[in-house]
Amino acid sequence: MKLLNNPYFQFCLAALTVIALPIFMRSGILASEILIFALAVAACNILLGYTGLLSFGQGIFFGTGSYIAGILLTKTGIPVVIMLPLTLVFGALLAAAVGWLSIRRQGVYFVMLTLAFSQLFFFLAYTFSDLTGGDNGLLDVPRPSIFGSELTKAWSYYSFVAILFLVIFGVLLRVTQSTFGRTLIAIRENEERAIAIGFPVKAFKVTAFAISGAVTALAGALHAMLIGVAPLTSIEHHTSETILIMTIIGGSTSLYASVIGAASYLLLADTLSVIWPRWLLLLGLGLILVSLFAQKGLWGLIEKLVSYLSSRRRKDEATSADTVAEEN
Repeated sequence: MKLLNNPYFQFCLAALTVIALPIFMRSGILASEILIFALAVAACNILLGYTGLLSFGQGIFFGTGSYIAGILLTKTGIPVVIMLPLTLVFGALLAAAVGWLSIRRQGVYFVMLTLAFSQLFFFLAYTFSDLTGGDNGLLDVPRPSIFGSELTKAWSYYSFVAILFLVIFGVLLRVTQSTFGRTLIAIRENEERAIAIGFPVKAFKVTAFAISGAVTALAGALHAMLIGVAPLTSIEHHTSETILIMTIIGGSTSLYASVIGAASYLLLADTLSVIWPRWLLLLGLGLILVSLFAQKGLWGLIEKLVSYLSSRRRKDEATSADTVAEEN
């Protein structure tokens, strides 16, 4: 169990995933999408899994990142090495503002506030169509050019996404293992005690929002460059729901669970949508089963399996030792 949640082990799992996707998958676009949404889900995990905040506002930051990439790359011609840091900064500032206002309420009121902000930003994007493209979105978002080479091919762009994914995933692992990350867990477990000890709980929550928003905005920018458009759907509440569903399916107790959740959702969607147009019914059934019998998601099932195998091995070793002792 300790090995599974070891940050170095989880980073190794992430690196193996990056290597395995091109080997076992034919579509470079789908492989890139898995890593992009894994980043968004990991960012959501910072709020839900580590801080205990159920936010329906992740689509705000994902869509904003898409629009920033679309506007800067199509209308200003700014290079991607400048666009991506700007996306991180703007995503962090926007998330800090949304978080600062939302955390003034708790429980269902907090959830409703984040949902209200999600609807607000959706209608803002829809209204200012001259800037966002309205229903059509921002079209012809170019892929980046690195050292004079344009990443137009799917697998070359995957390499670019994979490097960014590993860097950001490593940073998030460091965040969760730091004093800051452990304080977030303390706030999640008992906020009143954390306040009594003297922790500035509101500041920690706003910071968690800022980190989550920055990474989610980066994921949105990468997705816009992947599909060549910053669509209006990227900022609607359905995107927030999708990211939350991926988080629940994978599990909110581990960052690598984010990769499992994103991969499971996207691969099932890609497979089932071809077989049955109403595949979302099956997804809903699966989500109900996860909620009832696997509250820690697929990662929790893996933990239970590893724990069972470990206990079984210890019993076998003890039985063997007793047998040897009796023979002697």
